Amino acid sequence: MAVRPIVTVGHPVLRERAREVTAAELASADLQRLIDDLIDTMRAAGGAGLAANQIAETVRIAVAEVRPNHPRYPYKPEIPLTVMVNPVIEPVGPETTWINEGCLSVPDLRGTLDRFLTVRVRYLDRDGAVHEEIQRGLSAGTFQHEVDHLNGILFLDRADPRTLTTWEHWNRYQRDAFLRHVAEIESP
Repeated sequence: MAVRPIVTVGHPVLRERAREVTAAELASADLQRLIDDLIDTMRAAGGAGLAANQIAETVRIAVAEVRPNHPRYPYKPEIPLTVMVNPVIEPVGPETTWINEGCLSVPDLRGTLDRFLTVRVRYLDRDGAVHEEIQRGLSAGTFQHEVDHLNGILFLDRADPRTLTTWEHWNRYQRDAFLRHVAEIESP
């Protein structure tokens, strides 16, 4: 297990579509170590998720986790540690919502984009067990963000360029409006 360097925007690996993982690969010690590295790197960087492309590995594996009072995203609902192998996402209905996102591969920049409000996520866990979940609101956005990475897409590709801002300016000028929006989309 190790904390690995996170590649940043401009690195070509972030624009590659990651390849599917076979059952034999998933069972290998090398891939299990990679999963541990993804988890360690995500936690060390304070992220809510991390895709393999972000540590220069082009396999379809991503992790997500939001603990209560997350230091970087205290407003996000909790997501238990989730290891997604070969994830597939499909919208559950046409409804979208705007989300302001950041990315560990795009340091100190945030932007607003539309995401599906509710999605179905299918994936294998690190042991090869099949999972199917419905995610909604900011959690749905987190899963869409990570699967985008596996497809070579950055949030910058989907964001309205007029909304791009540094973390400092987002905290100062946009945070309160976003938190009001989060309260609306996260309420049952």
